[in-house]
Amino acid sequence: MFKRKSFLLVVILMLSLVLPTLSLADVESPKSSNSQIIHESFYSGVLGRDYNYNIYLPTGYKTSDKDYPVLYLLHGSGGNENDWVQNGDVKATADRLIEKGEIPASIIVMPGAKSWWVNGYNENAETAFFQDLIPHIDSTWKTIDTKEGRLVAGLSAGGYGTVNYIMSHPDMFAAGAALSPASYVDQPPSNSSGNTNLTYQKPNPNFDPSKPVSKENPKTVYDPAKWTELNYTSRIDGYKNQEIRVPLFIETGDHDVFNIAYHSAVLFQKLRDLDATQKKLVEFRVIDGDHEWKVWKESLPDAMKYMYQFVNVK
Repeated sequence: MFKRKSFLLVVILMLSLVLPTLSLADVESPKSSNSQIIHESFYSGVLGRDYNYNIYLPTGYKTSDKDYPVLYLLHGSGGNENDWVQNGDVKATADRLIEKGEIPASIIVMPGAKSWWVNGYNENAETAFFQDLIPHIDSTWKTIDTKEGRLVAGLSAGGYGTVNYIMSHPDMFAAGAALSPASYVDQPPSNSSGNTNLTYQKPNPNFDPSKPVSKENPKTVYDPAKWTELNYTSRIDGYKNQEIRVPLFIETGDHDVFNIAYHSAVLFQKLRDLDATQKKLVEFRVIDGDHEWKVWKESLPDAMKYMYQFVNVK
């Protein structure tokens, strides 16, 4: 019995020496770049819940005493703050463009929302973005906290949000980029989640609580008037009647399943028709692809290079 216990103790001792070595061998060596993406959250009074976001910090951020431009990068319908990190190659793209000197060192904020970035039936996402998120970012991180250092971009519903934001808040952004923007005119196509997202779902006046919720007895129904109210077409006159013009980069796939190439062309033409200044400050490109990450990853570098030329970095 004594020999067996002694043998077990020896084995345990040997494993305690070997296992740490094995675990260290599995750890990835630190990269030469010290840029990083951090997941954060804070309480939003507007939303009544935590507001989640991922933030990209460029190389040298921790030891620098300067303020950085900030890009707000919005996800699409049904997405969250992790989409651009997991699917969009944001860190690699930003690292590469900064290293090549094609954009300045910058902060990138990727927030999460449950709506299409507007004040819909389910949440006041637009109010929360401007009253809670931007002030939180500017007070927490080393940002250029003026229009000259702030950008906004997004894909699909995030592109829709981007277009809405620059038209309703032109004093807040130096430039924007809308990738496959779901800015449909006049209404979303039948295959769009805009028809089912809670943003545009009003209470069903004919709902029968005595019966189970079903396709024939839904609790909520799509409200086309809410879509019209929140879309850029209801904002463009206000944008036209003020003096600020925001540069906008628009890009989409030629085989987009939601026919966004057409709707983007309509948006492009409406902006060109505003005045001579805006005509020079809007770019529209169509590339090969569908409504997919392949398109958005390919579009992001050009979109970033376009936007950052309008940033004022001291």
